[in-house]
Amino acid sequence: MLPPVETALHAGREAIRPVILTATTLALVTAAPLAAQAAADDVGTVIDPQGEPGDPQPDKPTVDNAADVDELLAVPDPNANLDTPPPPTGDDGIDAEGNREIAFEADILEYSSDNDMVTASGNVVLRSGDRSLRADSVSWSQRTGEIVASGRVRFVDENGNQLFSERIELTDEFEAGAMDNLLLALRQGGRLAANRGIRESDGTVALEKAAYSGCSVVDPEGCPRDPSWRITAERVIYSPDERRIRFSGAFLEIFGARVLPLPGLTVRTDGGAVSGFLVPDLRVSESNGVEVSGSYYIRFADNRDLTVTTHVYTDAAPMVAAQWRHLTERGAYQITGYATHSQRISSLTGVSTSEEEFRGYLFANGKFQLTPDWSLTGSIRRATDRTFLRRYDISRDDRLRSTLELERIGSNTYFSLAGWATQTLRLNQPQGEVPIALPVLDVRWRPDTPILGGQIELQANTLAIHRDVGQDTQRAFARAQWDLRRVTGLGQVVTFTGMLRGDVYHSDENFLTATASYRGNPGWEFRGVALGAVDVLWPFVGTAFGGTQVFTPRVQFVATPPIRNLAIPNEDARAIDLEDSNLFALNRFPGYDRVEDGARVTYGFDWALRIPNWELKTNIGQSYRLDSDRDILPVGTGLSERFSDFVGRTEVRYKDFLRFTHRFRLDKDSLAIRRNEIDATVGSRRTYAELGYVRLNRDITQVEDLQDREELRGAVRVAFANYWSLFGSGVFNLTDREEDPTFSSDGFDPIRTRLGVAYQDDCLELGVTWRRDYITSGDAERGDTFQVYFSLRNLGFR
Repeated sequence: MLPPVETALHAGREAIRPVILTATTLALVTAAPLAAQAAADDVGTVIDPQGEPGDPQPDKPTVDNAADVDELLAVPDPNANLDTPPPPTGDDGIDAEGNREIAFEADILEYSSDNDMVTASGNVVLRSGDRSLRADSVSWSQRTGEIVASGRVRFVDENGNQLFSERIELTDEFEAGAMDNLLLALRQGGRLAANRGIRESDGTVALEKAAYSGCSVVDPEGCPRDPSWRITAERVIYSPDERRIRFSGAFLEIFGARVLPLPGLTVRTDGGAVSGFLVPDLRVSESNGVEVSGSYYIRFADNRDLTVTTHVYTDAAPMVAAQWRHLTERGAYQITGYATHSQRISSLTGVSTSEEEFRGYLFANGKFQLTPDWSLTGSIRRATDRTFLRRYDISRDDRLRSTLELERIGSNTYFSLAGWATQTLRLNQPQGEVPIALPVLDVRWRPDTPILGGQIELQANTLAIHRDVGQDTQRAFARAQWDLRRVTGLGQVVTFTGMLRGDVYHSDENFLTATASYRGNPGWEFRGVALGAVDVLWPFVGTAFGGTQVFTPRVQFVATPPIRNLAIPNEDARAIDLEDSNLFALNRFPGYDRVEDGARVTYGFDWALRIPNWELKTNIGQSYRLDSDRDILPVGTGLSERFSDFVGRTEVRYKDFLRFTHRFRLDKDSLAIRRNEIDATVGSRRTYAELGYVRLNRDITQVEDLQDREELRGAVRVAFANYWSLFGSGVFNLTDREEDPTFSSDGFDPIRTRLGVAYQDDCLELGVTWRRDYITSGDAERGDTFQVYFSLRNLGFR
């Protein structure tokens, strides 16, 4: 027997490289990323103690019992590199003959001729393609073919997943056998730890006394923290062929307390989703009593899924809901539906309309890209009655719009053919008075060749409005607009505009329109529109207050001959109001049915100041009309007299901490505030306050679409204890009888308020919310609603 031959190699980075071991495979638990039962969110970092060959091995906690398994998930490796492993390079380590090439390096290499044993020790590194193995020691018995890696073993597979263990037994084909005290850190997020694992002959890996968590084990400052949730299981089976991890005897733990058994839990390892139950919701409301809702997610394929939900109430009949989603080669669509049998309260009498009747809601939408230029978009929203959505807290919309549009967008052309239908949910509005717009056609073309040095745009548009009870209108027009923009030697930006338009209208049953100025003449009507405009901006740039300021005065002149506006029905230009956004518009009406005629001069300025961390912008302006006879502009809109009201906007921003916007309209004579609108946000992303206020005090004769209003809304969130926060919000109606005689309000009526407490970190969100509604709408009763919710990220629960 020959004595062992010991070869001492240089330490550190002078490790040997030329030795090449060849085998057919290296299949060390090639687990891929865990994902969720439903669509999983992206997750945080995982432990990745990789470095250059020869780097010191990090210490890894050992696992001796079930309690230590939990600790292994909770305590990160203090010496580990937290960077995510690099993506696979595509090099699989297979040579031309189909054998796997494995390069290794070590500080010391020993060979014992007595038992044909090769032992490498001291920062041992094995590499093959995108796979690598590090250990304190690796021994290879040439007689048995057994390979044992021991001492702080770390294996990285081709997907970037990392396996940590104290000892791994391998065959001469480098397939893993038994593993002790192992930790699997998944590239896509999550850590799976177990006392013991074994790889069976078919490739299945079985783990005993295992625990899994998708939470990061360090806080944003890099300090260790316990996972907010984890799953413990008696046994975990990993199947590489099916790419599934199955848990037996699993329990969900939140903050260390067992809260929910998870029988039959299965997750995928490739980032996909699998079928399963989702976390239920609990809610208590005035209309329905106690509500418990639970969902089951069904994964038919990577591009199709279905979620079925059951809602059970103590004070109402059960309700079922379903959502189908489908991603096709051309686009995507989804269909959501709700259905129940329950009593419905009449909006007029306040009593039940029947003992039981079918009630439900359908919402479907989608978009398909037929070609690079052509697309088809559609949306359907329908409810069986006007209070269903509000009673079951699905939506608070007061109208449901359905539309279908075929659209083509080219380099210099545009085509749109659409249809619109609206279902009103307002209790005092007859459905028959709500119009259907079909068809709505809009075609535009911008020729490449300039005309007289300017850009021309041609447009054709048609619209048909149908009502069951009310006025019907059909419209068509053709428009040509020419724009020429030049910059003078002094820096003025001058824009010349010319526009010609011809309209044809047909309407009937005009007398059914309540507002006389909206009716127009019945039968056929024709109208011609001509417009000319000159717009001049002159920006001045300079320094101020340590920053840069830009002062831009602006003057615009617009002229049109008299237009037969009142002979034409008004369907799309009713809500006229002077604002900073339409002060310099060629037509300050929002639609096509009304065109502001006569001659006017508009003047104002913009001023912007930018200094480090601060930004201030403001503008103000007014217009002067050369004649005052304009019956189409209602008194109180700020446009009815020769001089208009003053309008403007001010914006202030400080970093991402302060955002303030103020929009206003001042009476030209008394400087009374006719429009006062404030939106402000102060704070960080976690602690902030929001305020919104609007008051429309137009001093206007009550006209449809132009009523005065006053409203206040606010929201506050205060963060504490790292991940906890308190929040509250409210919406208040401040309109009184002087502003709107139809109101019975005293000037302060809460509409809705909300308070709550929430916890949110990288993988868990939970909270308790209290909301109070102050308005009864049919069977959607006013009162309190309490909701308890929680969401587990990285496991597919929401």
